[in-house]
Amino acid sequence: MLLPAIAVIAGLAALVWSADRFVAGAAAAARHLGVPTLLIGMVVVGFGTSAPEMVISAIAAADGNPGLALGNAYGSNITNIALILGLTAVLSPIAVHSQVLRREMPLLLAVTALAIWQLRDGLLDRPDALALLAVFAAIMGWSIYQGLRGTGDPLGAAEDPDIPTMPLLRALVWLAIGVIALAASSRMLVWGAVEIARGFGVSDLIIGLTIVAIGTSLPELAASLAAVRKRQHDLALGNIVGSNMFNTLAVVGIAGAIQPTVPESALWTRDLPVMAVLTVALVVFSIGRRGAGRINRVEGTLLLAAYGAYMGWLLLTLGGAAAAS
Repeated sequence: MLLPAIAVIAGLAALVWSADRFVAGAAAAARHLGVPTLLIGMVVVGFGTSAPEMVISAIAAADGNPGLALGNAYGSNITNIALILGLTAVLSPIAVHSQVLRREMPLLLAVTALAIWQLRDGLLDRPDALALLAVFAAIMGWSIYQGLRGTGDPLGAAEDPDIPTMPLLRALVWLAIGVIALAASSRMLVWGAVEIARGFGVSDLIIGLTIVAIGTSLPELAASLAAVRKRQHDLALGNIVGSNMFNTLAVVGIAGAIQPTVPESALWTRDLPVMAVLTVALVVFSIGRRGAGRINRVEGTLLLAAYGAYMGWLLLTLGGAAAAS
């Protein structure tokens, strides 16, 4: 177990570093190519913070470990809302002003409902996966169109001052290094996670929902905390909403297109209902009854408590499996 544990820890550290290099290089290159700042934030940075989930799920599916791929995607969604958004709200209550976000959060709810409906028959096949990817392409196309038009929304006005400035050649070098390091660190992490799952006699779904999901959500945590420090609350919330839509549509879609799978029944009876309830709670907390919504410290604490209860549930499952083996 020592070598797989080292591989997971080293893989997570390298994953976070490579995602940061990838985002920095891609954002700087996009700026050189004249891409509007808003679109860099929406597309380049959005893809970059979700790149770890995408690469790990693709590798896991290709290696015949679809449970790890799905656990990573849906576990990251649960972690994003309950842990990251809960922690962020406890540190600094999040005001919701953006009309774009007030439209996108119900859309996230609809996307979550689509994911649950697709798995009602206990199968994620290629038609399901291609449908998810088609919806993702449509949403991204519409978002880019709206961004190019300029809606005057507060989210669009909140340009990220941290988009790096560097020569184009250096940006391309960092972009290439980030891509290569992402692939290598993801491969290392997947191998270690699978070996740990086998060693403890638990499913790769559980490992994906816990260790891998938390590790791949670290870029979202860093981005959300940075946005709150700048009092750009809509960016913090938009980061989570965008990441969860990316995970549900693109990450699961890519994994399912590579390797159709019959997920464990626990995904349907335990994990997807938890994700759905948390998504509903996010919508309710964010859309205020009178004017702007607000995720306050009490609601953040409730989200953290929900995450602790869910982790406890998974650990009981893990302990029961280990005892049975």
